[in-house]
Amino acid sequence: MSDFIGGFWSHYVTYLSLASIAACALLLWITNRARVPGGGDNTTGHVWDEDLREMNNPLPRWWVGLFILTIVFALGYLVAYPGLGSLQGQLGWSTQGEYAKEIAKANAELAPVYAKYTAMPHEAVAGDPQAMAIGERLFLNNCAQCHGSDARGSKGFPNLTDKDWLYGGAPERIQETITQGRTGVMPPMAAAVGSPEDVKNVANYVLSLSGSPHDSVRAGLGKGKFSACAACHGVGGTGNPALGAPNLADRVWLHGYGQDAIVSIINTGKTNVMPAQQGRLTEAQIHVLASYVWGLSNRAAAP
Repeated sequence: MSDFIGGFWSHYVTYLSLASIAACALLLWITNRARVPGGGDNTTGHVWDEDLREMNNPLPRWWVGLFILTIVFALGYLVAYPGLGSLQGQLGWSTQGEYAKEIAKANAELAPVYAKYTAMPHEAVAGDPQAMAIGERLFLNNCAQCHGSDARGSKGFPNLTDKDWLYGGAPERIQETITQGRTGVMPPMAAAVGSPEDVKNVANYVLSLSGSPHDSVRAGLGKGKFSACAACHGVGGTGNPALGAPNLADRVWLHGYGQDAIVSIINTGKTNVMPAQQGRLTEAQIHVLASYVWGLSNRAAAP
């Protein structure tokens, strides 16, 4: 209740909560004082099933007492715990804090399990069946949402089972990526390339680098204009892992294939974000996870 983006909803919830409690207290007071006019036989005059009469008796005192205790408890709860808009409560309790405690407890219990893997190189961890079972669960819980449960990715999300790596496929680089995250930026290059026709020519030249179907005439015209792209992708379009610039000379297309897809990226650019897992996963968990991801494309190399 403390993460409102504006003050209105915080005040709205506070007012509604207190008004509800006040309304309950008012209703209890009114019903305790009001009396339904009845006859001399102390009934309300309502009769059901011929002889079932409603008596005009006040609520039992123990029942009224329970209502009062409920109101007092509600007020005490709102003072101690979050409930009145953005107020944190005197005890400082929060769902985030409770979650953090549970995670810390779980990590402490699992620390001995991970301890032996932390001292092992990634290649050895990738060859340990138990470690890979742990790595698989970590992957499914934290990475499969983007890369898929089979790690083969989809449009915009890299395939982790092949040998095509934007930032390098060494275990240390994978661990660095998982820990710190990545932000890949391809700026709009249409102005640097030239006219719309020049952009199409460059797109066909890019397709020619991998032997993909293309217009050879346009590709020839686009070769010279590709110099605007060579600073990142290299003269031969083979990419630059230091920058995360993709290899354009293979047949791996992360954001779509064909002239139209390449023209769109040249015109508008592209930004891809891999969120950092540091803080969500422990260093030992990231070590095992990186070994698992490395093993997906290096099964034969794992002991």
